[in-house]
Amino acid sequence: MNKMLIPILFALGTALFWGCYGPTIGNAQAPRVNGAPLWSPFKPYVFIGIAYLVIAILGGLAMMGVKGDSFSFTGEYFPTMKWGFLAGCLGAFGALCLTTAMMTSKGNALLVMPIVFGGAVSVTAIVSVIRLGGHVTINPLLWVGMALTVIGVVIVAMNTPHGHAPTKPATESTEAAESHAATTVETDDSQPT
Repeated sequence: MNKMLIPILFALGTALFWGCYGPTIGNAQAPRVNGAPLWSPFKPYVFIGIAYLVIAILGGLAMMGVKGDSFSFTGEYFPTMKWGFLAGCLGAFGALCLTTAMMTSKGNALLVMPIVFGGAVSVTAIVSVIRLGGHVTINPLLWVGMALTVIGVVIVAMNTPHGHAPTKPATESTEAAESHAATTVETDDSQPT
């Protein structure tokens, strides 16, 4: 059990960070000015990329040093560069898709994260089945689990609290109407009964 404790803790850390990712990127949604968003969904994505780059490079180098690894990426170490870059591209394209989904969800951003994580679990299972080909017997419970994942995504998405929509800023016409209403009330109060 001790051998599984560290991977489980780091997996829970990933779930924690990525679970907070969606709501956090939702804070980067642009306010609307004259009906148009002030910025595109890709403005915050640039800084998502910068954060990935800085944390991945500095964190990777630090952990390589802790593990006593060499800093060579050539020769027999070339597969680490090739597969690491491909995995990074998949992660970056996933973040791009997630950012686009969050920014274009029109008030349904909380629906996105359950789909992402439920879908990711199923895709991982399908990729594993394809990689192993006919060399392994697939337990039918795998397909049951995928079906339950879809059901779980729907239940979580339908029952996640969404809060109230932000109030619309007052326009000149509503300010004028409120001012007129206040003046009318003052005039009515000043008349004798």
